[in-house]
Amino acid sequence: MAGNTTGNLFKVTTFGSSHGTALGAVIDGCPAGLKLSAEDIQRELDRRRPGTSKITTPRGETDQVEVLSGIFEGKTDGTPIAAVVYNKDADSSAYEPFRNKPRPGHGDYTWTAKYGTYDYRGGGRGSGRNTIGHVIGGAVAKKLLEELDIQVVAHVTQVADVKAQHVAYSRLAEYVGQNQVRCADQKAAELMEKKILEAKEKGDSIGGVVETIAFNVPAGLGEPVFDKLDADLARALMGIGAVKGVEIGFGFQLAEATASATNDEYYLEGEQIKTTTNTAGGIVGGISNGMPIVVRMAVKPTPSISTVQKTVDLEKMEETEIQIKGRHDPCICPRVTPVAEAAVSMVMVDHLMRSGFINPRHV
Repeated sequence: MAGNTTGNLFKVTTFGSSHGTALGAVIDGCPAGLKLSAEDIQRELDRRRPGTSKITTPRGETDQVEVLSGIFEGKTDGTPIAAVVYNKDADSSAYEPFRNKPRPGHGDYTWTAKYGTYDYRGGGRGSGRNTIGHVIGGAVAKKLLEELDIQVVAHVTQVADVKAQHVAYSRLAEYVGQNQVRCADQKAAELMEKKILEAKEKGDSIGGVVETIAFNVPAGLGEPVFDKLDADLARALMGIGAVKGVEIGFGFQLAEATASATNDEYYLEGEQIKTTTNTAGGIVGGISNGMPIVVRMAVKPTPSISTVQKTVDLEKMEETEIQIKGRHDPCICPRVTPVAEAAVSMVMVDHLMRSGFINPRHV
């Protein structure tokens, strides 16, 4: 199976499955000399860990990371960093009824059509649990970004039909951690949580929108034509299983606008060139312009719901019905925020290396 590695110079390969022995990642290309510990990675994993609130899946995983290589005396040594998380609370029995009956909204049928086989236990390699590998790679990337004072913050801006009001960028990181939904607008967060719990009570699920912002990114990142910065960001975020749409800056709103109203005009602030607005989301012509990079992704409702659904028995080749009874998130958005940050951070580090802002050998 191809497609398990991302990056050009900063490469991250993920492995594992939802109900297998373990999941993890191998990071190749991280410069030597970076201060890094298992605690740095654990801090990020704890943010995506299941069972942390009433609006997430109750699966009781601690997601404790074990670093196998790449760190010597508290710093990276330039060799591949391998980290693993062992599955402790997998209950495969709930998935036996779906051995030959693909669940609607999941990759069960399409993966079977491609490979002729599929790990039906919790979604196998296609499970959202595989984003553990994303977060491990992103944790290392974030440590590199800290060296350049670059910060990446993701927050929930919409759940179902509840939309958050704009919050000052300078307060995002502070406000996002003040509620379980990870929405910077506290009033909207209360309504979002209510919507999520209502869906949970009905055995259903809902989707939403997650926005990720990268601050203090220098101008000049991006490799046109096929490796534009926005193209790589879109690819990285679309690689997250539940994501069905990505937009940069004003995105689809630009379809209804005029250039005179949305072109970001330049001005001087000291010796720095900035723009009066940021409708482009910090990227023009596929290259960063020094403004905050703003990217949003549409997250679909969790496909695992407890209502009766129609499917096909692949062994008998006849129509049938199934009802899913496993442990699932009624809304993926809160737990996907650290995954979005990880995806964006990995892309940023890769392009910072390619553009010469990060020495690929030594910090």
